[in-house]
Amino acid sequence: MSHVLSAVAWPYANGPRHIGHVAGFGVPSDVFSRYMRMAGHDVLMVSGTDEHGTPILVTADKEGKTARELADESNRVIVEDLQGLGLSYDLFTRTTTGNHYAVVQEMFRTCQANGYMVEQTTQSAISPSTGRTLPDRYIEGTCPICGYAEARGDQCDNCGNQLDPTDLIDPRSKINGETPQFIETQHWFLDLPAVADALGEWLDGREASGTWRPNVIKFSQNILEEIRPRAMTRDIDWGIPVPGWEDQPTKRLYVWFDAVIGYLSASIEWARRLGDPERWREWWNDPEALSYYFMGKDNIVFHSQIWPAELLAHNGAGSRGGEPGSYGVLNLPTEVVSSEFLTFGDAQFSTSRGHVIYVRDMLERYGPDPLRYFICAAGPETSDAAFTWAEFVTRNNSELVAGWGNLVNRTATMIAKNFGEIPPCGDLEPVDEAVLATVREGFEKVGGLVGHHRLRAGIAEAMRVVGEVNKYLTVTEPYKMKDESQRDRLATVLHVAAQCVSDCNTLLAPFLPHAANQVHRVLGGEGEFMPMPVIEQVEELEPDNGAGLDTYPVITGDYAATPAWESRPVKVGAAVGKPTPVFTKLDPSVVEEELARLG
Repeated sequence: MSHVLSAVAWPYANGPRHIGHVAGFGVPSDVFSRYMRMAGHDVLMVSGTDEHGTPILVTADKEGKTARELADESNRVIVEDLQGLGLSYDLFTRTTTGNHYAVVQEMFRTCQANGYMVEQTTQSAISPSTGRTLPDRYIEGTCPICGYAEARGDQCDNCGNQLDPTDLIDPRSKINGETPQFIETQHWFLDLPAVADALGEWLDGREASGTWRPNVIKFSQNILEEIRPRAMTRDIDWGIPVPGWEDQPTKRLYVWFDAVIGYLSASIEWARRLGDPERWREWWNDPEALSYYFMGKDNIVFHSQIWPAELLAHNGAGSRGGEPGSYGVLNLPTEVVSSEFLTFGDAQFSTSRGHVIYVRDMLERYGPDPLRYFICAAGPETSDAAFTWAEFVTRNNSELVAGWGNLVNRTATMIAKNFGEIPPCGDLEPVDEAVLATVREGFEKVGGLVGHHRLRAGIAEAMRVVGEVNKYLTVTEPYKMKDESQRDRLATVLHVAAQCVSDCNTLLAPFLPHAANQVHRVLGGEGEFMPMPVIEQVEELEPDNGAGLDTYPVITGDYAATPAWESRPVKVGAAVGKPTPVFTKLDPSVVEEELARLG
């Protein structure tokens, strides 16, 4: 057994999340985490809502709210959606907690004490009309390196190079199109060049492991070539106060400095709420522990450069030396698991243009598992992938309903009609032994694929096994065994079918946990097969730390009863009644209805 940290990207709390978001960070991390628990590992899955930064202020202004009001509303919606999707967080919290403030400020102090925070005079972009600082990502212009016309102030998405707003040709505000004004201001910079050698050595080691997706490791190594100090503070009044600058209320720590520290602070909060405040160290200080970071490709730079640099600086592992802080030597990521983009047809999802499908709408109209299935089977694992309503309906009907749902339904129906319970197994024939062997082999094949983040291949293999079991029923024809002399053979075939369905349910459980619980009950099982997350309203742990919270909702859960990743014998005599369909067949008219909703 290993300690496995599933560090899941923090969704930004300026509104509800769409299905493109959860295709990148949500479903892949949950499938992996559920499988790793089933495989016997001690998993800690953490995340929360990212609630600081200028975009929150911009959206709040548009809606006539305070930043706090918007963050609270968005947090509640996101928590409900992710819990409804079945994401099995040990703790999903938020960045506006007193605990998070304390951890972030301690990380800053340690990096500063070790000499990796340097104060510099820099140019800050200001909106001439509001006087408010414009974040780098809210400024766009022409990239000075490749000429891309829509480069951002922090990075060019075309060539991948890091930028500053002052680098852009003809910079403009994405908020209102005005030309930003640049003023001199003091900020703390993380001295990335001082940890460059250590970063390079770490990335080389990760490349040698052969586990990282090629696009992620190559991108990470390429941006290392242009490494330079990056500002870790901002001129803004919404965020975490800067230690030592408490007398400057318009200076705050940069949202991306504080957000990535959330993985650590959430782990600490989880341990504190568990009543074992040092338990988090099993995942962060043990060099044998494994850590996997899940996100979309636009966040690679923060997880393969900024966050590892903060960890190295905290550990005193750069060229300036230094000593670890009170948190001890913190582990660097084992793997940055980045997905590409899920597009809406041939265009990007766009909330501002209404070209969007919100998670909540999908859950309300179709339930969680059809969406989870689509993301796993056709999602943006290693290349951009398109969501279309036509493909969603087709996959739901021809794969979930006609494949897996049909197998469950026909098996349970025949058992209910002929025996009312799972019958005993008689002598096995070669055809029985062959299908049982095929299913048993699925555990190693599917598990190996999911454990290496190959969800598309993993779910395809599981569905291939489902197809083999369907073929078994077609070949053996138990529905034709009506003579009393065939009763024992009928019992054996249906027992074998029930065993195969039970095992296929285990193979598909990480992908389709809600359906797994339904199938478990269809075969006479009791209780939950796959433990599900719950929402709890908790009290602030540090009410006097300046964050301003009282109580807030979190996602958590008790996953100790997660079943093992193995075949388990079905229980002879377990009652099986006439089943109700596990999945719902969608009328083709759904396609036109959904397109009409978009106008």
